[in-house]
Amino acid sequence: MSQYQTATILGLGVTGFSVVRYLHGLGFDVTVMDTRPAPLLASELKRDFQDVRLVLGGFDTNALIESSLIIISPGISLATPEVREAKRAGAHIVGDIELFLEANSQPVIAITGSNGKSTVTSLVGEMCEAGGLKALVAGNIGLPVLDAITDNVDYQVAVLELSSFQLETTNTVSADAAAILNVSADHLDRYDSMGDYLLAKARIFRGTRQAVLPRHDAQLEQVTNASTKLSFALDEPANDSEFGVQRVSGTRWLHKGKQRLMKLRDVPLMGLHNIKNVLAAFALVDFLSLPVTSLVSAVESFHGLPHRMQTIANVNHITWVNDSKATNIGAASTALLNIESDIIWIAGGQGKGADFSELKEAITSQIKLLLVLGEDGAELHDALYGSLPIERVETMREAVFMASDYALNNSSRDTVVLLSPACASFDMYQNYEARGDDFSSLVSDWQMRGAV
Repeated sequence: MSQYQTATILGLGVTGFSVVRYLHGLGFDVTVMDTRPAPLLASELKRDFQDVRLVLGGFDTNALIESSLIIISPGISLATPEVREAKRAGAHIVGDIELFLEANSQPVIAITGSNGKSTVTSLVGEMCEAGGLKALVAGNIGLPVLDAITDNVDYQVAVLELSSFQLETTNTVSADAAAILNVSADHLDRYDSMGDYLLAKARIFRGTRQAVLPRHDAQLEQVTNASTKLSFALDEPANDSEFGVQRVSGTRWLHKGKQRLMKLRDVPLMGLHNIKNVLAAFALVDFLSLPVTSLVSAVESFHGLPHRMQTIANVNHITWVNDSKATNIGAASTALLNIESDIIWIAGGQGKGADFSELKEAITSQIKLLLVLGEDGAELHDALYGSLPIERVETMREAVFMASDYALNNSSRDTVVLLSPACASFDMYQNYEARGDDFSSLVSDWQMRGAV
């Protein structure tokens, strides 16, 4: 970026503010624009960076057209008319990840996917730490990447969770190892097709030396030209480039080729999909040649992240599972297909343009009742009507108490009440965390009312 002296930052959220700190420290003349009339960080910007020009309530098209360097926040689409005009005028448009990678000198592990990327990113960070390396876990999770540069954070490997939005504005990742964990329908309110969404994800392999992919996924295998490919799946690995599961004397083991890594039963995470996540994590750190015993220890002590298949209560043969992070069809389908008990399923919210009929592939006789709520609850109801028993509810409280009544009165075996919405949360909550917290709080309330 040495050829530029001025920059325009679009979006004054946490990412945008971190870009201001970084570029201002490099001596750039900075302008910030935000479509909101009063973003939360506006007062902090004015206090700490009085010489930064701030434009609120919309994007100044004429100023953007004159900009040579634009840093765009992930929540702003490249299809925004003012951004398109600036690009046609010759502006160089990037995101914060591009700026970080230009400044970074340490090995990079990059992870994307429709589902599971936060779990894998966090686990990879724990594995690196267990192996004796200081890990920076950042990107779409944790610390904004540029804050690590600005604040001189000491790290030996950068573990980056990257969303499709971040990858859109990253020209070359050049990771030492990078993974696409999976691709399923998501963000179709932003992309014209699944093909466009996949191509955005595939940018993670630009310049990558070692690609990590789910085995047997021909579509994903076609989107990388990395010099080395490693794969993961739940079947038996055929060679040292494959990570999988093998049964030995009645015990299932996680393997790299013929090498035993750890017993499957020692993985503390719920669901077979999380076994895939663990295998992907082993593959991603393979190039570092860390001690296997240290890696296994990290897995054994890793109990996952909140709101991701998180067991929050287990009383009266009812297990309550908070999977609020399941904001798309693929995540909810994975959850449903990896539970062996009877299921009462709570779903709904903002569908983001998804085709809910695709959920029919995950409908089994184990799902005894679906409770739908939220903005697109009616659409979800109509798409799955006839496939399973469905009831409409207006609030999460109603869903929790109806689920408990049904489980106590209509089931003679263990039952899982699963919040796995297949939708975004913004119609009813600030974010998926707030939705999961409300669910957990209501379950606690149910317990205190005498369920136990």
